[in-house]
Formats: sequence, structure tokens, C-alpha cells
Amino acid sequence: MSTKLLNIALADDDEDDRMLFSEAIEDISIRTKLSLFNHGQELMDYLNLPNVILPNLIFLDLNMPIKNGMQCLKEIRQNPDLKDLCIAIYSTSSSERDIEETFLNGANIYLNKPNNFGKLQDSVERILQLNWQYHTSNLNKDTFLFRI
Repeated sequence: MSTKLLNIALADDDEDDRMLFSEAIEDISIRTKLSLFNHGQELMDYLNLPNVILPNLIFLDLNMPIKNGMQCLKEIRQNPDLKDLCIAIYSTSSSERDIEETFLNGANIYLNKPNNFGKLQDSVERILQLNWQYHTSNLNKDTFLFRI
């Protein structure tokens, strides 16, 4: 087990989803620090703070008020200081249009919100274990959509 701490951010407007995600992260073998945000604007305000410790991976819900996940994704990819962050789309949407649009706008992986806690835990752990440097250099539609 690695002693390195992974800095993870989750932006999701659903309180239950944030709680389940937080519990799933607590129960896996990877050491993490999780920062939770209620909507995309909260996340972007945090990412743009001076001297902020940037997350190793951001989980973005697509459908949020104030600033949605797609707006955050585009803003992050256009910002020279943030453009290399790893971004996992974490959404209930399984729409081909949403998957295609997030892929084209630079997300690294797309995870449909699992329908039970065990699948959520397994999915999050597997995503955190990915070798992101390898994963992003070989990114294609087959590796983009994370299947449980």
C-alpha cells in the first residue's frame, strides 16, 4: 500500500451522492484526502485560489446548478494552470451525447453513478488505481467509458 496521499475533489449537488462517495472513499485501501463541493462554481472558486494544492483527480457531476460539470470541464481545460488535471465525469447520464461531448472536451474518464454501494466502492478504487499517465496517453473512446 502506498503512503502517498491522493488529493481527490468531488463536485456534486446531490447531498446523498456526496455522502455515499465519501463513505466509499473512506473504505478503500488507498489513502485519500477528499474535498467536497456542492456545485461547479464552488469547485472553480477553490481551484482558482492562490497557492491551492490542486487535486490529483476531480470527479465532476454533469447536472449541477449554478455551474454544471460541462462548464467546469471546459473552464479547467482552457486554464493553463489547471488544464492538465485529471477529470472523471461522474454522472447518472448514460446519454451518448453527454459521453461524446465530455470526451471531446477533454475529460479523462466517464463513470456512470453505480446503483449500489459495492459497485461504487469498487469503481472508485479501480479508478484511483489507474496509472493516469498511461491512461491519458492512450485515451480513446474504449478506455474513456469506465465499465463496472
